[in-house]
Amino acid sequence: MPDDSEVTVGPLDLAARVDEALAVQAIAFGLSAEEVGVRRHIVLRHLSYPGARALGATTADGRLAGFVYGMPNDRAHWWSTVVEPYLRNNATDHWLDDTFVITELHVHPAFQNRGVGRALITTITDTADQPRSILSAIDTESPARALYRALGYVDLARQVHFPSAARRYAVMGAPLPLLRRDPADPR
Repeated sequence: MPDDSEVTVGPLDLAARVDEALAVQAIAFGLSAEEVGVRRHIVLRHLSYPGARALGATTADGRLAGFVYGMPNDRAHWWSTVVEPYLRNNATDHWLDDTFVITELHVHPAFQNRGVGRALITTITDTADQPRSILSAIDTESPARALYRALGYVDLARQVHFPSAARRYAVMGAPLPLLRRDPADPR
C-alpha cells in the first residue's frame, strides 16, 4: 500500500469489507492467519449487536487504510465479563455502564503517525449517545497508548489478562467528547 495517498474517514460497511479490514489489522497488529480467521467470526458477531457501527479511512482509490468499530457497552458481552473484575478491584467498574466501547482501531503502518487513528476514534465517538468511552490496549508504552492519553483516556486497570491473548492489556476510559489537540501544540 503506497504511503503517499490521502485518506477520507467515513462510514464503513464492515461486514462487506471484513477481510480487507482484518488484513489491515493483521499488518498493524501482527496477527497470524489463524488469528485473523478467529477474529473474522468475532467481528461479524459484534456487528449484529445493537448500536454497533464502523468507520473506515479510505484512500482516493477506495482501499482501506484503517478502520474503527465500536458499540454501546453491555456487561453481558464477553469483553466486559473479562475486564469487570479488574475494574471492580480498582473501583472503576461503573465505567462499564453507559459507555461506548471502542472494540477495534487499526491503521495500516503506511498511514500511521498522520492523524488517521485520531480522526477515526474522534469521529466515531462524536456520534456516541453515551457520556464516556472505554477501550483496551496492550499494556505497554506505545504510540497507540500515547494517542489515547492525548485524547483524554486514562488507565482504569492494568495487567488485564484476556484468556486468548499472550500479552497483558490496559483498560482505559475517557469522558466524551474526546479531547482535541490544540493546533499550537506541536505533538
